[in-house]
Amino acid sequence: MRVLHTMLRVGDLPRSIDFYTRVMGMQLFRTNDRPEQKYSLAFVGYGDEQSGATIELTYNYGVMSYDIGAGFGHIAIAVDNAAATCDAVRAAGATVTREAGPVKGGTTVIAFVQDPDGYKIELIDSKKS
Repeated sequence: MRVLHTMLRVGDLPRSIDFYTRVMGMQLFRTNDRPEQKYSLAFVGYGDEQSGATIELTYNYGVMSYDIGAGFGHIAIAVDNAAATCDAVRAAGATVTREAGPVKGGTTVIAFVQDPDGYKIELIDSKKS
């Protein structure tokens, strides 16, 4: 067994595809428009879709925003350098919500960025000292 994907409902599919591909450096694997069912999908991720988990971006026709709710936390992504990634995200016009620094009570360096729909993405510094 393996995790296939995590689905996020988004208010503007092209804007979300741009964020995840241009800002976060993911690949757009595939899209699927279902006009009869009134939704469109895009699958994004890193590496090979057949062996790695993806994010399914779902746009429901006519719905521009969602209440994320108290149950959702974040998506975590390993990066070589959390501080440099924050700089790149900021330079691309996206939002950094927590600058790179040690996790409370630990030494692992983390940061948080936010996608256009308000979903949080944790950047975990995988750089080995």
